[in-house]
Amino acid sequence: MHGAVLIVNPIASRVTPARIERVVRELEAAGPLEVVLTERAGHATELAEAACRECSALYVFAGDGGFNEAVNGVHGDLPVGFLPGGATSVLPRALGLPRDPVACARRLAGSGGTRTISLGRANGRRFTFAAGLGLDAEVVRAVDRRGRAADGRRPGDLAFISELTKAVARRRGRFEPVLTVEGHGRCAFAAVANCDPFTYAGSLPVHAAPLARFELGLDLVAPVRLRPAGVARFVWWVLVRPRHTRAPGVLYVHDADRLEIRCDVPTPLELDGEDLGDVTEVLFEAERGALNVLV
Repeated sequence: MHGAVLIVNPIASRVTPARIERVVRELEAAGPLEVVLTERAGHATELAEAACRECSALYVFAGDGGFNEAVNGVHGDLPVGFLPGGATSVLPRALGLPRDPVACARRLAGSGGTRTISLGRANGRRFTFAAGLGLDAEVVRAVDRRGRAADGRRPGDLAFISELTKAVARRRGRFEPVLTVEGHGRCAFAAVANCDPFTYAGSLPVHAAPLARFELGLDLVAPVRLRPAGVARFVWWVLVRPRHTRAPGVLYVHDADRLEIRCDVPTPLELDGEDLGDVTEVLFEAERGALNVLV
C-alpha cells in the first residue's frame, strides 16, 4: 500500500489554495500524501474507489456533498478522515472534530485513532448523517436554484433559512399527510438521521432526531400534520427541547434497520444536503459498522 490520499473539492465554500497548502503540510507530517482535486459532480466517488485500491488512508477536504460522494466510493476498512471545507460541514462537526480545517488536519494526522460508524442508504445510495423527504429537500432544491457564486461556491445558511421561511409561507403553515411510513402511519414530511445533531443553523445544532447515534441504526422523525401554531411548536421542539422525543403529532422511530416510505405524489429527496430528485417511494436501510473514520 502507498501513503495517504487527500481528495479536495476546490470550490467548496471554505476551501482556498492557502488552506489546501496548510492542510497538506499538516497531513504530510504523518507520511507520504497524494493530493487529487475533484473536477465534476461524482468525481469524488471515482477518486475514492481508486484510492481504496492503492492507499493506506483517505482524507477528504470538502463540504458534506463531497463527503457523501466519497463514502459512496469507499469499500473495505480503509480509514477515512473528513476535513471541514463546506459552509456547514455537518459530518466532521458531528464526529467532534475541529471546525478549522487546518486544526482538524493536525488532529487527524497526529491521533492515529479510529471509530467505526454506521451509514444510511436511501434506495441504495449511502448517506453519512441525514436524509430528508419533502420539506427540507424542497428547501435544498430552492437553494440550489439560486445558483452559485462566480467562484462556484454555494449559498450559505442564510439562504437556507430564507427558503425555509418561503416554503412555510407558501403553505400558510399548513402541512397535510402526503407520505406513508410502512408500519408506522401517515406524515407530512420525513427526516431520517444517522446521528445527532441532524444539521446546524449557523452555530446552533438542530436536534431533529435526538436519540440517533453513529453506532446505531436509523432514526425517523416525521410530523403527521402541521398547522401554523404547530410549526412554531415543532421549531421549539428541535431547537429548544432536543431531548424530548415524544412530541405530540410527530412520528419518532429509533434505531431502525429498515424504513419504507411511499409518497402520494413525486416528492423531493435529499441526502446529506444534496438534491437526489423526485421519488415516489424510498427504502431507507441502516448499514451498521460500515465506515472506519479517523478521529
